[in-house]
Amino acid sequence: MRKTLFITTCLFLITSALFAQAPPGKGGTQINAGLGFSTWGVPVYVGADFGIHPAITIGPKLSYRNYNDNFLGGKYRQSLTVISFNGNYHFNELLNLTSQWNLYAGASLGYYIWSDVRWDGNPNNNFGGEATGIGLDLQVGGRYFFNDKWALNLELGGGTGSGGSFGVTYKLQK
Repeated sequence: MRKTLFITTCLFLITSALFAQAPPGKGGTQINAGLGFSTWGVPVYVGADFGIHPAITIGPKLSYRNYNDNFLGGKYRQSLTVISFNGNYHFNELLNLTSQWNLYAGASLGYYIWSDVRWDGNPNNNFGGEATGIGLDLQVGGRYFFNDKWALNLELGGGTGSGGSFGVTYKLQK
């Protein structure tokens, strides 16, 4: 009985150590992709996080969404592309979280490109053209690593031009 308990305990500790240590840590990299949620279309995004400190990551993010609607007898269309750069503080050590969880908060600075904004219901009221601008967003999010490389993520805010996003994270080896 003691031998079985000892072997089971050893296997548990070994397999627990195989789980990814979240966040990626200094020198670590993870890739993120998924969908946003918004009342103005469904953004898709891809991004990366690079560990510059055990609890701090920075990285780029690119998102795109397209929105179509019928409005006063015409069709309204627009697309939005956001190129952003984010920085996040990861609370794992501070909150003494297990390695399967990763909670973070931070800010994103983005360049917003609105294009093809049209309303074809009345040629005199055609919005037309493009618009650009810089925006600053705050985000809070979390990840759950279900194995040593893959996690599900959820983020509120965060520079996708939406209210938040959900998707997957893939952690690269250091």
